[in-house]
Amino acid sequence: MQIRNGFIVLLAAAAPALASQASGSQTCDAKSYPMSSPAERYTDNGDGTLTDKQSGLMWMRCALGQSWTGATCQGEPSAYSWQSAQAAASSLNQAGGYASHADWRMPHIPELAMIVERQCANPRINLALFPATPPSYFWTATGRRGKGMDAEGYLLSFGAEGAGHEKKDDLHFARLVRAAR
Repeated sequence: MQIRNGFIVLLAAAAPALASQASGSQTCDAKSYPMSSPAERYTDNGDGTLTDKQSGLMWMRCALGQSWTGATCQGEPSAYSWQSAQAAASSLNQAGGYASHADWRMPHIPELAMIVERQCANPRINLALFPATPPSYFWTATGRRGKGMDAEGYLLSFGAEGAGHEKKDDLHFARLVRAAR
């Protein structure tokens, strides 16, 4: 990590697990914005999950397809259609769950937006909390409603794109959540 012109820069060489995920390096502007997802807001449960003390949500630290090593997320995240991401959460729960819980689900847009880090770019997430997160789209549980829109779902990017909607058969990443309270 280096500071350049008031920006915190996480170099890919300093975070090898991120090197294959991000093109370039994450930058965080500690001067312009307060942390939106500071580490103090979360309890590290020591099992690859974090609990948000404000919302009561428990998050998987890794995207689906990655594995928690005890220090970072290893491997590449898996890409899913909207329906297959929902099915992956259901299958995980039916197989016994993760971290002693079998009620994992896809987050809704406002929930996934809670872990966006406004201070940072490429990716827009606190990498100390959610390591090796690619600056890419992640599905939410929210489907688009309206005439002719049932085939679309909402997603949120940890890159520059923000939130949007796409066809449910497009392939994107997924991160699961559960109510901890």
